[in-house]
Amino acid sequence: MTQTDRIADVWGTRTPYPRDGVWPVRVDSFLEHDVDPETVDWVQTASILHSNGDALDIAVKDGRMVGVRGRAQDRVNHGRLGPKDLFGWQANGSRERLTRPLVRRDGELVEAGWGEAMDRIVTRTRELLDEQGPSALGFYTTGQLFLEEYYTLGVLAHGGLGTNHVDGNTRLCTATAAAALKESFGCDGQPGSYTDIDHADVIALWGHNMAETQTVLWMRVLDRLAGPNPPEVVCVDPRPTPVARAATVHLAPRPGTNVALMNGLLHEIIRNDWVDHTYVDSHAVGFDELAERVRGYPPEKVARICDVPEDDVREAARILGTTDRLLSTVLQGFYQSHQATAAAVQVNNIHLVRGMLGRPGCGLLQMNGQPTAQNTREAGADGDLPGFRNWSNDAHIADLAKVWNVDPIEIPHYSPPTHVMKMVRYAEEGSIRMLWVQATNPAVSLPELARIRSLLSQERLFLVVQDIFLTETAELADVVLPAATWGEKTGTFTNADRTVHLSEKAVDPPGEARPDLEIFLDYARRLDLRDKDGGPLVHWHDPESAFEAWKECSRGRPCDYSGLSYDALRQGSGIQWPCTEDSPEGTERLYADGQFFAAPDYCESYGRDMVTGAPLEPTEYRAMNPEGRAIIKAAEYLPPHELPSEDFPLQLITGRTVYHFHTRTKTGRVPQLQAAAPDVWVEISTADADLLALTEGDLAEITTPRGSVRARVRVTGIREGVVFLPFHYGYWDVGAPGPDGAGRAANELTITEWDPASKQPIFKTAAARVRKIDGAAGPPASAPTTTASAPASGPAAPTRGGDAALADERIDGGTR
Repeated sequence: MTQTDRIADVWGTRTPYPRDGVWPVRVDSFLEHDVDPETVDWVQTASILHSNGDALDIAVKDGRMVGVRGRAQDRVNHGRLGPKDLFGWQANGSRERLTRPLVRRDGELVEAGWGEAMDRIVTRTRELLDEQGPSALGFYTTGQLFLEEYYTLGVLAHGGLGTNHVDGNTRLCTATAAAALKESFGCDGQPGSYTDIDHADVIALWGHNMAETQTVLWMRVLDRLAGPNPPEVVCVDPRPTPVARAATVHLAPRPGTNVALMNGLLHEIIRNDWVDHTYVDSHAVGFDELAERVRGYPPEKVARICDVPEDDVREAARILGTTDRLLSTVLQGFYQSHQATAAAVQVNNIHLVRGMLGRPGCGLLQMNGQPTAQNTREAGADGDLPGFRNWSNDAHIADLAKVWNVDPIEIPHYSPPTHVMKMVRYAEEGSIRMLWVQATNPAVSLPELARIRSLLSQERLFLVVQDIFLTETAELADVVLPAATWGEKTGTFTNADRTVHLSEKAVDPPGEARPDLEIFLDYARRLDLRDKDGGPLVHWHDPESAFEAWKECSRGRPCDYSGLSYDALRQGSGIQWPCTEDSPEGTERLYADGQFFAAPDYCESYGRDMVTGAPLEPTEYRAMNPEGRAIIKAAEYLPPHELPSEDFPLQLITGRTVYHFHTRTKTGRVPQLQAAAPDVWVEISTADADLLALTEGDLAEITTPRGSVRARVRVTGIREGVVFLPFHYGYWDVGAPGPDGAGRAANELTITEWDPASKQPIFKTAAARVRKIDGAAGPPASAPTTTASAPASGPAAPTRGGDAALADERIDGGTR
């Protein structure tokens, strides 16, 4: 047993292992001082502060959480935990937790009982249904509830109220993951498995700073890199992330040019005939169109568009084109950028033309950012229908109506479910008049915040916020409902490689806070939502009965949970769907037999035009893909709408740091995490800093056509012409105020624009300028030095956690 400062040493001790070997166990744990691990009760759960799905146990003593440890036998993490896993649980015990409902009286939020709060919501719901109908109601949820809660929300919203306005904040982070999988494979569902890291010869990370967003997955990569026959790494990212520093080839393209880069790589792969023609001919359609399209993207042209070295394009293509086993992961650098879906689809195309699917080491993970993002998509709470059913396939609607025992006409399917950016527009125009927000903070996370604050504050909008703290969004609400969170309720959630975990209740929630499932069930009861035979529409009463109802909804669909149970999930490790009677241990990889979920009668989507976003008609899809093969879709590069100019010569990108999660509602209240990254900063290249006479610690104003933010300067190895702001920091703070009290939320600056296919907002191509605030020199920026924000040079103090961040590591001799 050793102790390590896990703020300073984010990824912990290396346990090298060879290709095709077994990742060794390393059990990480952190307990309150003087707590004996032998005197606590251990309750199983998994991480709620990222999408990796790290299995862990909560230590409980005298009715409260006192620590956590990783679960050695779990398939995902083999006992390891990242900094947010180790320390984030402390937010549950914050004295700032909401403990009673709040209602707005005479312009002020005041405490009220649950009866009054729910009566206000139900009364307003009925008034709006009578006045306008279901189109007046909108639900905006999260990626942090449990599967059972999302499914209940989907049933009562789609099947009971009949509204099409249901989406999740997963629209902001990984809607493009789902869209890209639908375009290529006819359906959502990650083809790969985390175990592909154990077997891959090349690992390509496309806009994915895995080292900071999925720390334990990066530990697995680091252990392969430290072992015999390590994989080569290809990294696409404009910042000098830890991934970039470990890469064999690091490509740092100009923001907004990912499609050009991908076309250039595919150009080289096809020109050199690094193509598995047998696989393509047997299992895909569309190759000829791709070959024709990428012919116009030779490396020299791509180098000019993307401003990357031509030789690096050729070398990356050679690595990708000649390896025997390729694993790709994709995240926000592609998803939140211009032409998001088109770029992510080209990653799929590399795997299709190379036949790199369904075999160990040949994985594809269009990653998620949130712990339960996959569940919002499966269960119908994020703009999709439950069970990956196709909204434009009448047979799927009839099948869903049979599961819910409602008339098919009661399920809105006249158009795709409404994405949040359109919901915002409808609220702004006055057609959505009630918006119920759960466990998300759009007053900080949506683009162009001045507009968002204005519309959320309007009198004609009845705003309900269900959360655990009084966030910036909750401050604007008409009713605030105090929710129980992870560790205070029971439910399941599914990570990015389809692994389902059970999270058990460990402690009681504070005060009168209630689980989200109980709140939704209460709402359905008060509205007296009924099926077509007069029985309760929502007929379950607790998490396990909700899970059993979901299993029946998923039966026979790609995300089939019918072989799972709470008892099976209590056996120590998560299990991957599809899990059925025929595959009770789950399914490690999809498409191993070259058969896809793409048949016209079965697929979740007929696809979209990647330029206009227009959905394809069923007849078009049947003509294109009658046999249900994978679909190779070509894409032309189009420049971003907002380009640098004389007034705004730089490009702004936003993103994350390893120590915080989203808008810091939880992590900003955790001492170790808050101290590691206490305030906003701006990253700028050495060349641009010299040009603008900026040095480390200067106070700078960052401006786009939508507004300005002030932040301390961190000079880094970021590519020239690009500046970076972390998006975690709101316009008020749980700790210290921003520099000089100025605005500091990155989304004051971002543009109201979204990808046409996935409808995901574009956070990474805003035109910007930066200027020094005279007379405001200060200490070095508080940006972490351990990660992508490490200074290029200069006086910044190293990021340390000290004694408060010492966690235990136990390495079990290299066996699982």
